[in-house]
Amino acid sequence: MKKEKKRRLRRIADRARRRREERHQIVVGKLTVTPGGFGFVALPPAPDGHPQEDVFIPPKFIGSAMDGDEVRVELLPQREEFRKERRGPAGRVVEVIDQAREEFVGELLPGNRVRPLNRRMPDDVEISGARHGARRGDWVRVRLLRNDGGVWHGAINKVMGRAGVIAADLDAIVAEYDLAPPYRESDNEEALALQPREIAREDRTGELTVTIDPVDAKDFDDAVSILPGKKESEVIVGVHISDVAAYIAPKSKFDRAAETRGFSCYLPGRTLPMLPAALTARISLRAGADSCAHSVYLTVDKASGKVLDFHRIHTKIRVDHRLNYEEVQSFIDTGKAPEGWSEALCNSLRDLVAVTRRMREYRKANESFIDLALPEIRVLCSEADNRILGLSVKTARESENLVEECMLAANSAVGTELGQKSVAGLYRVHPAPDPEKIAEFSDLMEEAFGIVPGDLTDRKACNRFIAGLPDDPRRPVILSHLLRSLPRAYYLEKPALHFGLGKGRYSHFTSPIRRYPDLIVHQQLWNLDTHVRTRSVSTLARVAEACSEKEENNDAAYFAANDRLKLRYLQELLEKGGENMYEGVVAKVTSAGLQVDVYELGLYGFVPREQLRGDFRRSSRSLKLRRGEQGYKTGDFIYLRLAQIDFARGNAVFVPAGR
Repeated sequence: MKKEKKRRLRRIADRARRRREERHQIVVGKLTVTPGGFGFVALPPAPDGHPQEDVFIPPKFIGSAMDGDEVRVELLPQREEFRKERRGPAGRVVEVIDQAREEFVGELLPGNRVRPLNRRMPDDVEISGARHGARRGDWVRVRLLRNDGGVWHGAINKVMGRAGVIAADLDAIVAEYDLAPPYRESDNEEALALQPREIAREDRTGELTVTIDPVDAKDFDDAVSILPGKKESEVIVGVHISDVAAYIAPKSKFDRAAETRGFSCYLPGRTLPMLPAALTARISLRAGADSCAHSVYLTVDKASGKVLDFHRIHTKIRVDHRLNYEEVQSFIDTGKAPEGWSEALCNSLRDLVAVTRRMREYRKANESFIDLALPEIRVLCSEADNRILGLSVKTARESENLVEECMLAANSAVGTELGQKSVAGLYRVHPAPDPEKIAEFSDLMEEAFGIVPGDLTDRKACNRFIAGLPDDPRRPVILSHLLRSLPRAYYLEKPALHFGLGKGRYSHFTSPIRRYPDLIVHQQLWNLDTHVRTRSVSTLARVAEACSEKEENNDAAYFAANDRLKLRYLQELLEKGGENMYEGVVAKVTSAGLQVDVYELGLYGFVPREQLRGDFRRSSRSLKLRRGEQGYKTGDFIYLRLAQIDFARGNAVFVPAGR
């Protein structure tokens, strides 16, 4: 009787809640909090399958909710104050249904406060109870206890080391983002004992085959070759990928371990591989050794660059030369070969350069891929002694484009074959831009930069906009804003649009050593080729969602490590003295000061308002002198001097040059 009464009361409560939800327009979704303190709640698709707009949550209406929580949100009337911040619906969190985290990692500050490492967390958490030996400036793991009036309280569970010691900084990042620990030596020994599974292979060791990678590459999972076609007007481009599925069978120990990790994580100063390092070294396509490969041969029209046909086979190959991007780029630029290169190698590279240029031109004309090339500035840190070596600027050159064209074509071919043979697979999906976000970006461009972008939901218009951007420091700032206005790519168990590439059926196949989605595709094709049952669509739907989340988390960990170690590098420069002058572009204006994109460092710096000469007032996207029109607005150039590093807030603090 008691159980029946409880069930009846629960039904009554559920009906009452549904009536309240209908009356007050209550929605449920996952909360994402930005580093700026704003929130967005992603809603599931509508009953008709159409996507729903994210709900904007102003900071004052987030309450006790945190990033990642499942929340119940009451939609707010479309008042003007919310329209100014965002055009879509706004809401306030009325209930946390499922709290995403119970612990976090942060730095202990004076006054028994801990500042979370993750900038999506609340600013500070008050500490109750014992410190367990923690001192100011230590990284600590904190268990969340309660929220009193918007203030979180927690208890220190563990001391993790001194903030500022690079090894401890990396330990803190690994813990905060819940990255899998390195494999044990016993795992490496067990992995080395694995023998490749048997499958019919074609011997292609006679083909001249090369790998082209960064100088400091650790994994070599792809190689390329080029052969004459059956017709004079055709060539055959071979894309050879390490046949990882030969060693990693579905549901095996290391398959489960790879699924848990999802991806190799390359932090500056620390590599956390998806597969045991000893196995990775063994199955990499090493120069001078026979290797098991999974190869895609692409028949390409030499004149147009169109891929006419393809076929996929398991092969045995031998890499003749291990090349790096720098020497290949030098060969492209000068035509001069480094010492030791044979005439056959030079001829093959010339042919590869010619055909991949045509392939890229064909894609640009027919698929209108978005050419959004942004330089990546990363900090270099020695894994042996965690010493910061400097900054490296990575830009897309023709040597990288050569390899990229081959990999894109192979990925497209595999995605096509999965559909043709009705094999469940994983696909890389990039949705079309959200018109609301593009409208906000367009408003920013017109107001701050005097540029009218046009219809950026159209790829051709988007490329025209990018091509017409000024070739000065404003360009990377504008491209960064554009990139943040576009949706994030993710994995899906069914083919769908990849907006950025202009493709409708695209898989990841070419990096199975470091990406689990690629390994899944290899395993599905292995089972197809050996007439074994493949994984189901429902299984791959679960894997796709998990891999998308893990990829986003890995990226967040990388950026946290890269940004933090950049601050350490800048601190070292400050201590050494010397030249201290940077050019920046105002990226955002706040009441507290200016957020400035310092493009040569690849980071955002902060200029406090009190460091600006004069009495300023904030007006929209600008700070203006109370007397006169002079001031600062988004898009302005500004010369800066680095003043200090605020490690607690994770900021590089600049002042205008001359102050």
